[in-house]
Amino acid sequence: MLEGVVKEFLGEVNEIVSRACEMARQSLGEGSHGLEHTERVLRLALRIGREEGAELEVVALAAILHDIARPLEDAGKIEDHAAEGARIARQFLGSLGYSKAEKVAHAIEAHRFSGSLKPRTLEAKILSDADKLDAIGAIGIARVFMYSGEHRRGMWDSIRHFEEKILKLRNLMYTETARRIAEERHRFTEEFLKRLKMELRGKA
Repeated sequence: MLEGVVKEFLGEVNEIVSRACEMARQSLGEGSHGLEHTERVLRLALRIGREEGAELEVVALAAILHDIARPLEDAGKIEDHAAEGARIARQFLGSLGYSKAEKVAHAIEAHRFSGSLKPRTLEAKILSDADKLDAIGAIGIARVFMYSGEHRRGMWDSIRHFEEKILKLRNLMYTETARRIAEERHRFTEEFLKRLKMELRGKA
C-alpha cells in the first residue's frame, strides 16, 4: 500500500499524504501505468530522495500523484498527462493549504521522459529518475510486454521500443543514486534482449 511505503521512509502518514493516496487509488487502475507502478515509483523515489538529501514529503506527494491524469490521456481526453496531473495536484494541494504545492506540481509536470520541460529541483529530478528506473530491468521488461498487450503490439514492435527508448534511459538519470541503480537494471535488460532476439530468430 502507498501509505505503508510512506510510513517506512517518513515514519508517519499525515492527512495530506493520506488524501493524496486516496486520490491516486481512485484515479488509477491496473496495467503498465497503474497503481502498482505508482507504488514502485514511490518506493524508488523515497529511496533515492533519502540518499540524495531531498525533501521527502515533497518527493512522496509528487510520486503518489505523478500519474493521476494518465487514464485521461489513455482515453484520448487530454494530450499530456504530466501537465494535467500537475494542474490537478496544484489545485488539490492548494485547497488543503499545502505550502509546497508548487514544488510538487513542478515535479509532476517535469517527470515525463518525452516531455519538453526539464526538472529544475532535486525533488523533480528524483521523480523523473524513479519513473525511468521503473522502465528498466525485470520490471521494465514486464511493463513493456504488458503495454504491448494493452496496445496489441507484436514482439518486434516491442523490441523497437526497447531500442528507441528503454536502452537510452540509463544515460538520462539526474542523480548519482539513480545512475547506480540503473547500471544493473540496464545490463539485465541488454542480456534479455540479446537472448530474445536469438530465440525469435531460431538461433537458441
